[in-house]
Amino acid sequence: MFASQMSPTEASTMKAVTADAIFAGITTFAKLPWVQCLTRQRDVPLDIAFLGAPFLSTSYRPGARFGPAGIREGSRRLTLYGGYNVPLEVNPFKSGLRIVDCGDIPVTPYDNKHAIRQIEEGHKEILQREAYSALGNDSLTGDKLTPISLDGRNHPRIITLGGDHTIVLPLLRSIHSVYGPISVIHFDSHLDTWKPSVFGGAPSDQAAINHGTYFYWASQEGLIRNGSSIASVLRFIFVPSVHGAIRTTLSSIDDYYNDDASGFQRIEAREIDTIGTEGIIKKIRETVGDRPVYLSIDIDSIDPAFAPATGTPETGGWSTRELRTILRGLDGLHIVSADIVEVAPAYDTNAELTTMAAADVLFEVLSVMTKTPLGKVVPKV
Repeated sequence: MFASQMSPTEASTMKAVTADAIFAGITTFAKLPWVQCLTRQRDVPLDIAFLGAPFLSTSYRPGARFGPAGIREGSRRLTLYGGYNVPLEVNPFKSGLRIVDCGDIPVTPYDNKHAIRQIEEGHKEILQREAYSALGNDSLTGDKLTPISLDGRNHPRIITLGGDHTIVLPLLRSIHSVYGPISVIHFDSHLDTWKPSVFGGAPSDQAAINHGTYFYWASQEGLIRNGSSIASVLRFIFVPSVHGAIRTTLSSIDDYYNDDASGFQRIEAREIDTIGTEGIIKKIRETVGDRPVYLSIDIDSIDPAFAPATGTPETGGWSTRELRTILRGLDGLHIVSADIVEVAPAYDTNAELTTMAAADVLFEVLSVMTKTPLGKVVPKV
């Protein structure tokens, strides 16, 4: 039937259905409103922002600068049936929080030093704003919640779409400006705490900063709680950051000693065979406690059988289902911001396995975030 043969009601209904279809329109993450947060709409308040960082400086297969676009494509059907997360008993899209897609940070492909600065400044410009929604009261005690930030203000949260993992260094610099040294939960098949002399050889100061060394530099700069200056002494008493899904080869066992000095505990991917997802969740929660935490997810933490489109794939990883289960186990943690990185869509299957996996992983992260406000109850004197 042509439009000219339809009644006004039928024509109006057809236009509405087409406009709202998940395969139509501008592709934002999960069909969220697009807000130009860094330019002409910078005054629009928000609670959670999806933000792309299309940066590339990888050591093996290139393509991660197309990650933000690919992840958005993979997220299109997240709201096909409404978006209710059954295991977590929440619909993050109907949580009452203002959640938007801010598009991408303008990142130059010609100068990595400048690009890293652009990522830090773009992230910081959004993070340092006041959140749209008030914290309210604690759901258990009814007491008023106080922000956990250093300045006592309630700040928005940002979920960054990478880009390769180098972007976490400027992101942690931004996080430090609001929360100070932060605990980190890091899902990855690689350590990413390598010394520059070991990973890449550091032929220049800029080459020393890459997707295998950024946590080394973050520790050196004091961005991570219990960083390199005291981690080697206090590791057995208090280590607030953790790697999960590690299964990489090493240059030598010294890589683990250096990882210790950077303030991390490790969970090997193969531990899931003995302690299961529950044991891994327990280890993570015991490590970070109730402190504010930053969450960084490399898509290569998932086995390439489920997520092949990445720059440095490693076999023997977790399934998509296992990682999603572990992320749901973080329910209740104060996740101040998060990222997912190293998605390189050019290596994906025609079925978009990797980009869908990345989007579904972020759906779990978003659900956890919407359930737990970034506030604490101050003890009464």
